[in-house]
Amino acid sequence: MSETPVPLTTVLREWGRIGVTGFGGPPVHIAMLRRLVVDERRWLTDEDFESAVAACNLLPGPASTQLAIFCAYRVAGRRGALVGGLAFIVPAVVCVLLLSLLFLSSSPPRWVRGAGEGAGAAVAAVAVAAAWALLKPSWSRARAAGSGREIRWATYAAVGVAGAVALGPYLVIALLACGAFELAWSFGASARRGLQASAVPAIPAVAFAIVGMAGTAGGVAALVWEAFKVGALSYGGGFVIVPLMQHDAVTTYHWMTAPMFLNAVALGQITPGPVVATVAAVGYAAHGVGGGVIAAVVAFTPSFAAIMIGGPHFNALRSSLRAQAFLAGAGPAAIGAILGSAVPLTEALQHGWQFAVLAAAAAALLLLRRGVLPVLLGAGAVGTVLVLAGAAG
Repeated sequence: MSETPVPLTTVLREWGRIGVTGFGGPPVHIAMLRRLVVDERRWLTDEDFESAVAACNLLPGPASTQLAIFCAYRVAGRRGALVGGLAFIVPAVVCVLLLSLLFLSSSPPRWVRGAGEGAGAAVAAVAVAAAWALLKPSWSRARAAGSGREIRWATYAAVGVAGAVALGPYLVIALLACGAFELAWSFGASARRGLQASAVPAIPAVAFAIVGMAGTAGGVAALVWEAFKVGALSYGGGFVIVPLMQHDAVTTYHWMTAPMFLNAVALGQITPGPVVATVAAVGYAAHGVGGGVIAAVVAFTPSFAAIMIGGPHFNALRSSLRAQAFLAGAGPAAIGAILGSAVPLTEALQHGWQFAVLAAAAAALLLLRRGVLPVLLGAGAVGTVLVLAGAAG
């Protein structure tokens, strides 16, 4: 924490401004936080901020959300972390819930249905673009590391792709297993024997047990598990929540149809603040507004806990070779999972014109380098026009 704590009213105002105007996902949030705490206010040095970014990237869950909470913690202590985190998160959750009332209703107006189907058609392209943006720097780091890291990186990414397509709710196990394998590989035979005797077998056992309990209980217990996966067990942040949620939300618990899930993902992308607020739309579909609030609280609580408990130890985390090794396995798997999520997202499309919108969105994002927000809004506008003109919808 800084020597003179920043007033909580200042934290509320500044972090709230980012939460309301931060369209564009994690890169935008990180840039806005840097401008606030380093360039404008000089509450943190460049080195402090870069260390915070590095540490947050080693944690599971939404990295930009954790960074926002940690920056508030550094300038105003634990109370500042709570105030700043809520100011950053709440606007996104409120926006997603309000839009869910309109877009996820059982009988929305035709123009709303068209907008949802148009924006939803572009979601698979957004997933590919998100994976591509993460893939290049991750692959470069693997190549620079040498020692066969490229082959293992490709293997982990392939596992992530396959997991997103085929494993459904058990994708978490694939992500954790890749991280555990790289950790064991990096620390030699003795470390591998220790992991095999203790932690590695426990990962699938515990994960299967939790998934099984949630599936048996159903109802709110299942929703809590889904939100917990998103907030505490996702590596890669942002879009990796899609393959973690889609199978359960659509196929296992039937909280929403596949087109509704596409709408939910699109809502999380076009609203300001953290993309993980998408979980509120899934919660709304499952159990109304109360379900949306429960899902958001559960999903974001691990981020607050990580900062409140682990904040003083972030320097040690950033320099931890074991944490870096685990992320070197789980990270590529998460990128692969994001890329693989495009398959079920594309399979959810129902009308021929949606595939044309998907192709146009892919060209805009990957070739023309357009931003996610204008592409989704444009796709939604096209969908509205086509449905009102009589296209299937």
